[in-house]
Amino acid sequence: MQPLTIVTGTAAVLPLANIDTDVIIRIERLTQGDQTTLGKYAFEALRYRADGTENPDFPLNRAGWRAAPILLVGPNFGCGSSREGAVVALAQNGIRVIVAHSFGDIFYSNCFQNGMLPIRLPEPEVLRLMALSEEGGAPFTVDLIRQVVIDSAGEDHPFDIDPLRREGLLAGLDDVGLSLRDGDLITAWQASDRSRRPWIWNPVHRDAPGRARSGEPA
Repeated sequence: MQPLTIVTGTAAVLPLANIDTDVIIRIERLTQGDQTTLGKYAFEALRYRADGTENPDFPLNRAGWRAAPILLVGPNFGCGSSREGAVVALAQNGIRVIVAHSFGDIFYSNCFQNGMLPIRLPEPEVLRLMALSEEGGAPFTVDLIRQVVIDSAGEDHPFDIDPLRREGLLAGLDDVGLSLRDGDLITAWQASDRSRRPWIWNPVHRDAPGRARSGEPA
């Protein structure tokens, strides 16, 4: 994953509440095999008209917000089914940060596995950020090192984040990558455990009823 430290740019506003993962990416788009093209289907039902042309009323079709790296959204964003493709589709549109009052729990967790930062802020603060973005002006900055959102008026909005998840985003590592950094400790533990409990590690042969075959757990 690409490390995330400081993100500066426009902040697109999508104020609808309870946008679920099926709205973000339809399930049939996830079964077509090519996961590299999900971005063009993000928010498909809202983004396009029935004839396939763009809906000019959809916020992300606005010229100034098309390439916005920050997304300001309504509460309970990403609720519904647990599909990681929803995060992938947003990331393929260049979105690195999503700010909301609340998120669907699984969507929130999936963000960290795909290099995206979900930020929870009190609803009045989210509404203020939305109003400032609508007014235009200076870009927003999200500083993960300091854990603040800096709005276009220069005001800081601190946010909380789990320290290990913050560490993963700063380093560009998902949960597996964070674990593999301790590869030497894992190897040492395996060697120690193999010495203490060799019967767990050594394959056995089925030479009597009830005994396991070679390669199966004892």
